[in-house]
Amino acid sequence: MKKRGMKRQVVGTVVSDKMDKTVVVQVERLVQHRLYKKFIRRWSKFAAHDEKNECRVGDKVKITESRPLSRIKRWRVSEIVEKTVSL
Repeated sequence: MKKRGMKRQVVGTVVSDKMDKTVVVQVERLVQHRLYKKFIRRWSKFAAHDEKNECRVGDKVKITESRPLSRIKRWRVSEIVEKTVSL
């Protein structure tokens, strides 16, 4: 039996937790400008599945690529790297 490849994992910040069992995670990356060689900050937003509704806005989470779970969700929250201090 052939093993499947490794699924992509990225670390990002939760920017929205208003949906049930879903969080929106913003992932930043640095891209070098082709002409000026300056590093530019780019970001993408991913909808990720949060089964236990544990994540809050500001938390740093690791998300893993998965099969399509809904129309927009293709990622799952695999772990909470850092919790936000809430008052």
